Amino acid sequence: MSEAAQTLTVVFPLAVKPRGGRKAMVTPGVLALERRQDITLIKAVARAFRWRRMLESGQFATINELAAAEKINPSYVSRVLRLTLLAPDVVEAILDGRQPEDLTLPAVLRPFPVVWDERRRLNTRD
Repeated sequence: MSEAAQTLTVVFPLAVKPRGGRKAMVTPGVLALERRQDITLIKAVARAFRWRRMLESGQFATINELAAAEKINPSYVSRVLRLTLLAPDVVEAILDGRQPEDLTLPAVLRPFPVVWDERRRLNTRD
């Protein structure tokens, strides 16, 4: 047998996916086997429930007071607080890392579409 150097090339597909504010390289099928915990989203959900408890307990009377104490923009506090309105099974899926790939913090912080405005627009076309 010759002692000449031999090269072995192994090729496998990789995808770059955002995970918790970072990019991770994953191979096909890995996401189905592993949890896809989005740490950024989990922290936001935890923060939302903590802030809701603070407001409900009377520790802070308004979102503005809470935001000032946390040194955060009141608009951001309001958007994050909406996470407490997610269905319990959605919150559980987020905590377990079973949420859909497109369910990210930026996605859940977007304003909700106003259905009535859409209906009015459709009705005015008729």
